[in-house]
Amino acid sequence: MLGRKISIDKEKCDGCGLCVTACHEGAIELVDGKAELVRENVCDGLGDCLPACPQGAITFRDPEPPKQGAARMPVPDPSACLMANPGYQWPIQIALVHPKSDFFRGTLVVGADCTAFTMDDFKRRFVAGNPVIIGCPKLDDRARFDKIQSILAENPIDRVHVVRMEVPCCRALSNIVKAAAAATGRDMEVTETVISRSGSVVSECRL
Repeated sequence: MLGRKISIDKEKCDGCGLCVTACHEGAIELVDGKAELVRENVCDGLGDCLPACPQGAITFRDPEPPKQGAARMPVPDPSACLMANPGYQWPIQIALVHPKSDFFRGTLVVGADCTAFTMDDFKRRFVAGNPVIIGCPKLDDRARFDKIQSILAENPIDRVHVVRMEVPCCRALSNIVKAAAAATGRDMEVTETVISRSGSVVSECRL
């Protein structure tokens, strides 16, 4: 349990039911044609339902305040963290990020899942304060990667850096990003770094 719960805006909800399917805990049901959190006690707070909602009707809400007399832990302000540390971003999984998040600007790093675990200095070398999203073109649903086009089209991003593994299946990540950048109609630079299975850089180029 993460201590946070979801909130569903019934004015925005169109009753499509996608969030019901996305919730692995069975915490959400359709009630009178609208999504409703009917089992709050089993909601794990991971937020699989957020990216599934096409209307943006689901958000996280702050945890309940502690009872009177209980010690209150300070809750960090995400905007303050962002100003203090330009590298602050959450979430990073492509399935969870909202395509209109404020951190999408400048250079977007699109990394294959394995790269960060293969390279010791992935964050220092490639992220360095830039927004980053990660996914696996072989294991993740293709529909998740369709979100990249929305991210590039709806945010002030002028460059995309793909970091992928040298294995053949990972080449699809570069193709997806290149096509998404072209679909925006803007002159957007797309570069690629290929990582070997031993963690070294195989090649770097502009796509």
